Amino acid sequence: MKYLTILAMAICCYACQPSQPSITFDVSIDTKLNESAKDGRLLLLLSTDDSAEPRFQINDGPNTQIVYGQNVEGMSSDQSVSFDGLQFGYPVQSLDDLKPGEYWVQALLHTYETFNLSSGHTVKLPMDNGEGQQWNRSPGNLYSTPIKVTIEEGTSQNFAIVMDQVIPPIDEPADTEWIKHIKIKSDLLSEFWGRDMYLGAHVLLPKGFEEHPEANYPLMIFHGHYPSDFGGFRTTPPDPTLEPDYSARFNVSGYNIIQQQEAYNQYLQWISDNFPRFIIIEIQHPTPYYDDSYAVNSASQGPYGDAITYELIPHIEEQFRGIGEGWARFLYGGSTGGWEALAVQVMYPEEYNGCFAACPDPIDFRAYCLVDLYEYDNAYYYESEHKQVPIPAHRDYLGAVNSYMEDSNHKELALGDKSRSGQQFDIWEATYSPQGEDGYPVRIWDKKTGKINKEVAEYWKENYDLRYILERDWDELGPKLQGKINIYCGDMDNYYLNNAVYLMEEFLEGTTDPYYDGEVDYGDRAEHCWNGDQENGNHISRLRYNTMYVDKILKRIEESAPKGADLTSWRYKE
Repeated sequence: MKYLTILAMAICCYACQPSQPSITFDVSIDTKLNESAKDGRLLLLLSTDDSAEPRFQINDGPNTQIVYGQNVEGMSSDQSVSFDGLQFGYPVQSLDDLKPGEYWVQALLHTYETFNLSSGHTVKLPMDNGEGQQWNRSPGNLYSTPIKVTIEEGTSQNFAIVMDQVIPPIDEPADTEWIKHIKIKSDLLSEFWGRDMYLGAHVLLPKGFEEHPEANYPLMIFHGHYPSDFGGFRTTPPDPTLEPDYSARFNVSGYNIIQQQEAYNQYLQWISDNFPRFIIIEIQHPTPYYDDSYAVNSASQGPYGDAITYELIPHIEEQFRGIGEGWARFLYGGSTGGWEALAVQVMYPEEYNGCFAACPDPIDFRAYCLVDLYEYDNAYYYESEHKQVPIPAHRDYLGAVNSYMEDSNHKELALGDKSRSGQQFDIWEATYSPQGEDGYPVRIWDKKTGKINKEVAEYWKENYDLRYILERDWDELGPKLQGKINIYCGDMDNYYLNNAVYLMEEFLEGTTDPYYDGEVDYGDRAEHCWNGDQENGNHISRLRYNTMYVDKILKRIEESAPKGADLTSWRYKE
């Protein structure tokens, strides 16, 4: 009876306690926008830094600001949506834990569209609108003008946020004498997505293209993130009125002027008498999950590999007089583009004649950054009986860590569930994972806790672990890939991508019948994204992709072109 009395008193005292103060935000759409009801991801953004809008200040590093997210369906101007302590946030997981102080607050609705997939699933995803899947600047997204609020300690407060702005459309780039822009409807992708889907490309034409109608050209594919236009090519010297800026990434002053000079230098090389005449393309292949498709077929994104290789590239070669044969096609790129260059070469071994893969995304999932997907149980913490040791995600060239795996993934979870954040780990998931019963990619790990799904890891291994695939299928692939694989990476890559390159090199150097006969090279203390230049820093070599592999490509053509191949029509000088 004594215990019952104490329990009753405790319950009574608890019930008498005042409720915890709460912070809430009610988000609505301004009626003046005349917007129809929308589905999407509603984001609440808070910042203590007034140097930029909060929507431009969400990142993995120490200077990130705060974001909370929730899904909405049919949100219209006659309703408001509330944020309280229940919505997941990053880096402060709950509004209840927000520190008192002054904040700039902004709301943004990242709009979704409905796709009826050929698999029978219906999914809601953000369509790219010409920006390359950037949630904070995608045309059609709604957002509010930032307002300043004061969060007071120990006080319940409610704030009204009205989305009164719409991100405007982006103009498509115009054709020039040198650069042409194409866009084609892909039958393969349209069938998969249940609506018209398109692929695009920026095409750099060689000098003398119009004057030499008899010439047919090799094709260089520069893979990478979504290009708004063909980059690094400028027909005039640097703007003399340009104010020098500072690149914090490279610790270089006047980097904007350096970029313009390098772009002009590329033009001068391009038109010089001794430079070989090629066609270079940069591909636009954003998906509803990311700014590009990773250029391979996948369960949740569809047959982008086939669409690019068998629809887009033949179309370009026909329109611009490409040679149109595998021996005359080459792949290169860095980071995402590095993985794509290698993956496309491996998966379409006879359609291309060589890849130059710089700082590639993980090419061996035993080193998925610092996570071994096959041996580890958790992607956020190393195994330990008595302490939590977080797994790093990003470092500088001296090894100083500024973000962890949990940080990157929790940021993504706040920005979008079901692999819909448009960020790095989610696109790997959207590309590599099987499709779930709901039509979305199956998680490789629990996004909150980091617990790895071993069945999904096995699927990844069999279908997208490039080192494993090469080793498993070398008897078949080896003869088709001999001399075609070249990989470059800094040994202090910021994302630890060099670890997977070491494992790939170990396999390649052990190959026989045939020996792979390519190249793997490393940059000493070089960060992401070192691409093979042992003489210049990253800030220079990253601007020279379109010229730095030319000698190696010419050598490869000389050694491998079939008998009777056209080796002369494109080697004119004037």
